[in-house]
Amino acid sequence: MSLKLEQLSYSYGDHKVYEIQALKDISLEIRSGEFVGVIGQTGSGKSTLMQMMNALEKPGEGKVFFHGQDVWAADFDRKGLRSKVGLVFQYPEHQLFESDVLSDVCFGPKNLGLSPQEAKKRAKEALALVGVEEACYKMSPFELSGGQRRRVAIAGVLAMEPEFLILDEPTAGLDPKGRDEILGQIALLHRQKGMGVILVSHSMEDVARYVERILVMDQGRLVYDGVPREIFARCEQLAQMGLAAPNVTYILHGLKEKGLQVDTDPVTVEEARDAILRALGREP
Repeated sequence: MSLKLEQLSYSYGDHKVYEIQALKDISLEIRSGEFVGVIGQTGSGKSTLMQMMNALEKPGEGKVFFHGQDVWAADFDRKGLRSKVGLVFQYPEHQLFESDVLSDVCFGPKNLGLSPQEAKKRAKEALALVGVEEACYKMSPFELSGGQRRRVAIAGVLAMEPEFLILDEPTAGLDPKGRDEILGQIALLHRQKGMGVILVSHSMEDVARYVERILVMDQGRLVYDGVPREIFARCEQLAQMGLAAPNVTYILHGLKEKGLQVDTDPVTVEEARDAILRALGREP
């Protein structure tokens, strides 16, 4: 069970003179239950790649498969695909439009053809999953805080019970507390529901903390695909692409240059703390 891209390319513009190639010969597979991070500079092709995964854009070349089926085959149900591969855009709260929170989250399930009762049941379950209290259900989304609106928007996608959840910069514009709460809820959903999660982020700390695998995009190409320790060990190559490793990576390398025999592989604060304690001869 997976999302699979084969030799995928995509260009903007109708004429060769104005053509911009957004994606170039990308092949990858994301299996059900994986937590994958996608990083790259602005304009590297991350958002276009995400839109390919749930058939919002059609590739110029190559194919997209969902559980082995070509999503652009004539008989494929692309509307059904978008309920199974849920995409949460950057600033998703801008898409909230109903008069109250519960109605907004019900919209997706109703659009799938579910009864009002079943749609409401799914909406309440999704709101509970992201930590929105019942007292908020009848409130206008615009009465909520930025973090709460973000949760409601994510609940609207979760209510369609996707197998994969794609999040394009889900914490953009949030304060640190709101960011940690949102990502903590997503990580909990991943563990509890076994949902595949694809997280696009500019925060290397967030990526290092939560994901199991990282895809690195640069100028429309997939240049690296590996576990966080492998990817962030390539500090120099990432810097050439305008990217960085988590701050702890540079701290550990700096300590090693000063003579402390410390493991430089850790990518989270907790791992770095333990590595430093071990280097000092103390138990973590």
